[in-house]
Amino acid sequence: MQPMSDFDHLDLDGRLLALLVAVVEERSVTRAALRLEVSQSAVSHLLDKLRGIVGDPLVVRSGRGIVPTARAELLAQRARPLLDELRGFVSAGDFDPARLQGPIVIAANDLQRDLLLPALLDRLRAAAPGASLQVMPSGVPGAELLRDGQCQLLITPRPPDAADLVQKRLFSDRQVVFFDAAVRAAPASLAEYLAAEHVTVVYHPHRQLDLDQTLTRQGVQRRFVATVPGFAGVPALLRGSARIATAPSLLQRGLFNGLDAAEPPLPCPPLPMFLVWHVRHQADPLRAWLRRLVEDCVPPALKAAGG
Repeated sequence: MQPMSDFDHLDLDGRLLALLVAVVEERSVTRAALRLEVSQSAVSHLLDKLRGIVGDPLVVRSGRGIVPTARAELLAQRARPLLDELRGFVSAGDFDPARLQGPIVIAANDLQRDLLLPALLDRLRAAAPGASLQVMPSGVPGAELLRDGQCQLLITPRPPDAADLVQKRLFSDRQVVFFDAAVRAAPASLAEYLAAEHVTVVYHPHRQLDLDQTLTRQGVQRRFVATVPGFAGVPALLRGSARIATAPSLLQRGLFNGLDAAEPPLPCPPLPMFLVWHVRHQADPLRAWLRRLVEDCVPPALKAAGG
């Protein structure tokens, strides 16, 4: 293996950086090959080349799979913004979406994913047939998602508190009470609402919804019988039962389709939704185009959802 003293940064190229990030994130040569649309033998060959350049095994066996070394994790963290810069270099000047190649990565959770991203994919495929859409769950988003280049854009109701991030409000939704009308009626009073069994979302590791935090601070005590890590898990726990959930109304046309909804018997805070990006990409033509594409999806999506 080539010693670190012989390292030459000119031996690196964008393909090797993309390979490193793919292997570290996928933790599988097979999945990395599928993601990069190359053969497994090509991934293995490039991985050997990269090992020789940086003087590190990069991945080691763990059970039936592989895990990245600590140095590989660090290098991948450095590689993500470098890949961003390479994409920006290609798109500088006369930006042409038709020349785009590779994945566009957007971080989003259930509501914003199902509401906006199908239309975004249609528009992306029409304008940039060489590009693809890669959606990653945002969970409780941290600034590192954008700082490290793990995604190009973040759509979230709770933007990270960071001075180097820029945000724009896309829309706002209201909270409603979801229930199975075949089993029960909507809570007719606050007392009936509080007496019901509730289902809610708690994002990993222990992050409550803003709604739940607000009501708890106001002294509203509800009886939660189940929590799930995303809104996608809620409907199955309501159907065929008397349980209820208080959640954004726009879910009714998607994940919560078939459930009934009613206004809650107490004031609930609205749910704003924001588009977030890193300040270093403020003037990048590619990112500006992507932001406009997302914003253009909002009015028809809200109209279709009755929002």
